[in-house]
Amino acid sequence: MRTKPVLLVIAHGSRDPRHAATVHALVRRVRSLRPGLRVETGFLDFNIPSVHGVLESLAAEGVRDVVALPLLLTRAFHAKADIPAVLRDAPPQLRIRQAEVLGPSPLLVSALERRLYEAGLTPADKASTGVVLASAGSSDPEAIAVIADIAREWRRTGWLAVRPAFASAALPRTEEAVRELRELGCARVAVAPYVLAPGFLPDRIARGAAEADVLAEVLGPAPEVARVLLERYDAARTPALAAVGA
Repeated sequence: MRTKPVLLVIAHGSRDPRHAATVHALVRRVRSLRPGLRVETGFLDFNIPSVHGVLESLAAEGVRDVVALPLLLTRAFHAKADIPAVLRDAPPQLRIRQAEVLGPSPLLVSALERRLYEAGLTPADKASTGVVLASAGSSDPEAIAVIADIAREWRRTGWLAVRPAFASAALPRTEEAVRELRELGCARVAVAPYVLAPGFLPDRIARGAAEADVLAEVLGPAPEVARVLLERYDAARTPALAAVGA
């Protein structure tokens, strides 16, 4: 029987210890959903183990096939440049396929709604509530456009209004989007952080939500997020996706 490729989850890393703790919690949930799958975690910066270190260890064990999955919500600089560069430096005996980033996905929108309901909203509140879809932000136009598209599509599910906002690199900021929804006449304003783990930029989103009525938690180890990881893994391990460097 052919061995399944190892799933290597590649996280950005952070000086904030909550970041790594959340990543590890998410990986534990992925393992619980697919018990026979080996899942490893590597960080680009700040935390250990490093991506390079994990790849070296896998090669030393005799592993040959790896699916490298960027723990990112949009396809921006890290997915387009940083991660491919790290993977090109991997031991040559490894066959590595880079999976797609997590977003966009209907499952992630479901996770956003889960977090809003956990924060106190109900489906009955949707028609009177404006939502700020608050992401970390990027200088990549493709990533910004994806966030705008998600907001537009999410609005069609019944929310009174949905506005994108960014913690860095793009406008509007969270607080500006909150004020815009107030001026629009929304009876209630909620902020939904479209981020995976706590850290500097999510904290900035939280400060920007000071005048909102509801602030949801980050996506974190939501079951929907874990399912997206497995979807991306399954898609990447098919022969149709060329190996990195091939």
